[in-house]
Amino acid sequence: MLRRVELRHLQVFVAVARAGTVTGAANVLELAPASVSEQVRRLENGLGVTLFDRTPRGMRLTAPGKALLERAQGLLDHADEVRRAVTGRRRRVTVGALEMLAATRLPGVVRRLAERRPDLDVDVRTLNRGQLLAAVADGGVDAALLLDAGMRIGTLGFRPPDGLDFLDVGEVALRLVAAPGGDARTLLVSPPECSIRMAVERMFAADVPRRELTSISTAREWVRQGLGRSLLPDFAVDADLDSGALVTVAPAPEECRAAQGAGGGKSLDASEGTGRSPALALRMVWTRGREAALRDVLYAMSD
Repeated sequence: MLRRVELRHLQVFVAVARAGTVTGAANVLELAPASVSEQVRRLENGLGVTLFDRTPRGMRLTAPGKALLERAQGLLDHADEVRRAVTGRRRRVTVGALEMLAATRLPGVVRRLAERRPDLDVDVRTLNRGQLLAAVADGGVDAALLLDAGMRIGTLGFRPPDGLDFLDVGEVALRLVAAPGGDARTLLVSPPECSIRMAVERMFAADVPRRELTSISTAREWVRQGLGRSLLPDFAVDADLDSGALVTVAPAPEECRAAQGAGGGKSLDASEGTGRSPALALRMVWTRGREAALRDVLYAMSD
C-alpha cells in the first residue's frame, strides 16, 4: 500500500495540516479544493488509515495524522535536498525574529551561517510573536527566534500552535533601570503582547501602577529622561548602564508578584535565590520533524 504514496500527496497533506482547512491549503498550493480533498483521500487509502477528522470547523489531525506530520516534512526536506544536489540549486532558509532580536542577535547568526555554509542563502523576516508562530506553523518561515520562559513553549504567557519544537540558544537578562535622580516609582511598560511586558506581569504585582508606552525603545527614552523606571532587555540598556546614563534599581518587596501570590503561574523573581537579574530564554522554534533540515541553523544559533 505504501508504494502508492507520492511526494505530492505528502505536500498536500502537510499543507492541509498546517492550514487546518482544505480551502486554506488549496489557496497555498494554488489548487482547486476538490483536488486537495481527492489527494488527501488517496493518501489515506494508500496508507490504510484516517489522517483527518472532518469537522465543521476544519480538518483535525487524528493520531495517525499527527504521527505522519512529524515525518512527512522530513521526507519532503530530504527530497528537496536531493533535487538541489542534482540541479546545483542553492538552498534557501528563512529565519523569522522579533524586531529587537533581528537587530541585535540575528546578524551574528547570519555571519556564522555564511562561514559554515557559503552555499546557503538566508532570508530574514521581522514579525511580531503571533505572526512568527503562525508563519512557523504554516511554513512561511523555517524557524523563528523569540523570547520565552519555562520548560515549554508559551510559558511566558502566550499560546503557541501545536506541533512545534524548540531549543534555547541563550538568554536575555532583564534590567530594572531608572535615570539617576529620576522618577523610580512609575513603571513604564510596553504593549501587552510584548514579551518584556509579559515578563513585567510575571514579576510585578497587579496593583503596581503602570504607564503603557508604544515600544521598548520608547520606554528606554522616557527612562533616560527621568520619567519613570522600566524593565528592559540587557542589549537595550547595558551601554547606558556603563556610561552612567541609567542605573539599576530594585523593586520593593511588596511590589513583587511572588510576595502577593503568583495566581496560578510562576512569578519571575528578580533574584530566584541567586542574586542574578531575571532573564528570558532566547528560544528558537520550528515545526517538529524538521531538525535534520535545520541542523546548520541550529548550530549557528547555539554557537
